[in-house]
Amino acid sequence: MTDEPTAAERALYLAAIRRGGHLRPEDLAPADRPTLAVLVARGLLAPTATGYTAVNPRSVGDGVGTELRTRATRLLVHAERIPTTLAPLSHAYDAVPRPTSPTGDAIHIDGTADIRQRIAELMSDCREEFLAAQPGLRPLEGLRMALPQDLALLDRGCAMRIVYQPVAVSDREVLRQILLRTGRGAQVKVLAEAYQRVLIFDRSVAVIPASDDVTRAAVLTDPAVVAFLVAHFERDWARATPTDHHVNSPHPTTTRIGRLLARGLTQRAVATRLGLSERTVAAHISRLRDRHGAQTLFHLGWQMRGEDDA
Repeated sequence: MTDEPTAAERALYLAAIRRGGHLRPEDLAPADRPTLAVLVARGLLAPTATGYTAVNPRSVGDGVGTELRTRATRLLVHAERIPTTLAPLSHAYDAVPRPTSPTGDAIHIDGTADIRQRIAELMSDCREEFLAAQPGLRPLEGLRMALPQDLALLDRGCAMRIVYQPVAVSDREVLRQILLRTGRGAQVKVLAEAYQRVLIFDRSVAVIPASDDVTRAAVLTDPAVVAFLVAHFERDWARATPTDHHVNSPHPTTTRIGRLLARGLTQRAVATRLGLSERTVAAHISRLRDRHGAQTLFHLGWQMRGEDDA
């Protein structure tokens, strides 16, 4: 039973009011019996010798409000106690030795389940910043499963920056998952060119694929190697564009112009090919440059080529 009356409950209560605040057994249809039972349980109708009488909703509301406030207080107190209650378990977790290499070599993990488990541990241990470059399609179910942990990371004040390819944000459900994260503080950009997958935790641990089918991963802790991967991520991040530039599809003419630019045609050649004025083509190019964050025509052509490849 929810805290608020349903439409059927409201209708039956109002029917009692219209009858002077009383309902007789003969006023009720068989289908009304379940709703009647709920109204009695809520205290909105009280049984009498001749049927049922309506109770002032204000008194019922005051009682429910008091109960909800009491329940909320208990939950708040319980929430305050949880960290203390779990402290011994947290200490035990922190004491578990993690796989490390004294020489700084990569630790290899085989199997999707073990890889996910190690990433989940690293996400839980992350305290300052999480960086991710995620090329290709993103599995929707995986994003849904990771959402609670991602939001927990953001809620404890960690920064989160993720780079996707255009093909990822083209799926509406995947985009909705991304927006759930950006709504809590994550930063997401889109890069329309090829790049390698990498996850970086607190700029001290990195996870990269160790096989083409991503069933093997390498966990890297060597400071020089991790710094190298961070530098590559920052380079890609600087070239990427905000997600909202890729959400709405461009005009078909704009897309055709971009494809011709990707083939190396000049602005004048594109105008001639499409039978448009150079001024019109320039306007479309301006929109494309804004969309892809391209500073030069050459860079834009390269970006469009990358998007076609993605």
